[in-house]
Amino acid sequence: EGGQGGEGQSRAVSGIAADKKQVELAMTHVPDQPGIAAQLFGALASNNISVDMIIQSVRQDDNTNDIAFTVDQTDLQDTLTLLEKVKADMGSGEIYYETDVAKVSIVGVGMIDRPGIAADMFKALAQANINLKMISTSEIKISCLIDQAQADDAVRALHRQFFPEAANDEPKLVDAKVGY
Repeated sequence: EGGQGGEGQSRAVSGIAADKKQVELAMTHVPDQPGIAAQLFGALASNNISVDMIIQSVRQDDNTNDIAFTVDQTDLQDTLTLLEKVKADMGSGEIYYETDVAKVSIVGVGMIDRPGIAADMFKALAQANINLKMISTSEIKISCLIDQAQADDAVRALHRQFFPEAANDEPKLVDAKVGY
């Protein structure tokens, strides 16, 4: 399997983490023009709100975008206040948010050189009947936003996938933030 390291071979995935303090927010019908994302995320940054996962998708019907992203739960009210202001300035659609979400991540410096790590992660989560709401990747981390109630099950499924030699050991479930 892609994530398993053999004797003398570095392990592609070195850790698994869950952050149960995430909120998913979305703005619909954001104008599809240069500078809009900079305006939105600049306003958040100016107010010391850190954004984690971001997805922008183009709507084919009206030349607008939907932008979804995550922030820490402690920033929810400030983020909603800012989004209402940005929404009025941009003339965008609705604002939605969901608080019952969690981010699960696998990390490892060897992942970039090992094709199939993401597929292995998604397969393990699918086998545990866990639906993915958002996906974010970097050279050393793959994160998925899921239902908060399934976070511990997700960590266990990923533990079995990437650390099979310890499959009978119960992983230590710690609510942690992972940032690189």
